[in-house]
Amino acid sequence: MNYWEKYREKGYDPERLRQEYEAWEKKAKFVNEDKETLIHDVTKDLTFLSSLSVEQYTLLRKWREIQEFKVKRSVKTELPLNAFFGKPEKEEKLSIPELNPIKSKLWCPESPCDYLKLEPRLAICNGDSDRLKTWSLLRSFTSTMLNNSIPGRNIRFIAYDAVTSKYLGVICISSDFMDLTARDNKIGWSREIKTKQKMINHIGIGSTIVPTQPLGYNFVGGKLLALLILSDYVERSWTNMYDRLAGITTTSLYGSFSQYNGLKYWKKAGRSAGSIKYEPSRDIVNRCKEWLKWNHRIMYWEWYEAKSNTGHPFKRDFKQRSLAWIYKEFGIPKEIIQADHERGIYFCTLFNKTNEYLRKEITEDEMLRSRHRFNNSVETLGELWKTKYASKRIKRLLELGNYNTESLFYDELIYLDTWEEVNEKYIKNVGR
Repeated sequence: MNYWEKYREKGYDPERLRQEYEAWEKKAKFVNEDKETLIHDVTKDLTFLSSLSVEQYTLLRKWREIQEFKVKRSVKTELPLNAFFGKPEKEEKLSIPELNPIKSKLWCPESPCDYLKLEPRLAICNGDSDRLKTWSLLRSFTSTMLNNSIPGRNIRFIAYDAVTSKYLGVICISSDFMDLTARDNKIGWSREIKTKQKMINHIGIGSTIVPTQPLGYNFVGGKLLALLILSDYVERSWTNMYDRLAGITTTSLYGSFSQYNGLKYWKKAGRSAGSIKYEPSRDIVNRCKEWLKWNHRIMYWEWYEAKSNTGHPFKRDFKQRSLAWIYKEFGIPKEIIQADHERGIYFCTLFNKTNEYLRKEITEDEMLRSRHRFNNSVETLGELWKTKYASKRIKRLLELGNYNTESLFYDELIYLDTWEEVNEKYIKNVGR
């Protein structure tokens, strides 16, 4: 049987796939990576990664991300490295045109009570190239977490202060995970209704909830953004762009301790039994892809080049699946590939009868008539944050003498050349 015939029953035209593959193969360039050398290098890198704590691994990936930014933008310092980290005679600063305007617009209080003057608002970024660029740079340079986009639906928002126009953070709501046992049990979902009847399309996940600093530390800005992602503004944006939004999921970053614990409207659904899959350096990943491309051409094409009938990638989660296949082929020990990493799972129902609607026990109109579970206007959620969370936090910090006006922007990572420097200087900021 023709290799491509197996895809006919999945709705694909085998002849279309065959012709596209052959056209690609004729023009593609191939590099023959030595397998034994590559196995050695992959094993060495993964062994190092698996020796790190979760916080260290998170910081290392951030550093590598910023180093890629440096290479792509050909960033150069205006001062010698030692002058920058020492005490330059003049008040000179590094100049990066893309970043300087963003750094200058990070909200920073002049006094501890300035949070009371804030009027938090959201600006949708989809469809606006300038805002999307700003969102991406804010996401990369104000958060320790790697800036990874989730395949599928995504709507990005910048949180800002209506009074000063200063940035308060970034959020993103994305397609939720297909399988999340604790969430599914909370809803009472069957796989039939969730997937085949596509009710999964009526919830999203808060994939990015990142406050700027010092808003995050001094005033629990993460709680503000976690409330704003439940707002009518986000709800309308998702409903208008995709489907009726009835609920939102999110997960903690490190174990079950989280800013979502005790946060109004968010309910803990349970814990995930997930894992961290260690990702080697970009150079090694690219070499693995070249090896796959040389030795298993059709497989490489299906994972990295082929498109579905709708123009999306032919294979779901192709990057992780291809790496997992290569690791197995190379005989890489499982214990250095991944580690158990439990996370808390949180779910918010936007309507009084969200779960009944998601189980298809009632219609959308019936859910809407049941009314929202709470007032989710941006203004109301902002006031809730001020009175219930920010006020208590800043009072406590002032009592302890821990009020901190230090901002956090990871552009200095561009100029740190060794992991040892990065770890020493920034590990205390992970999770801040």
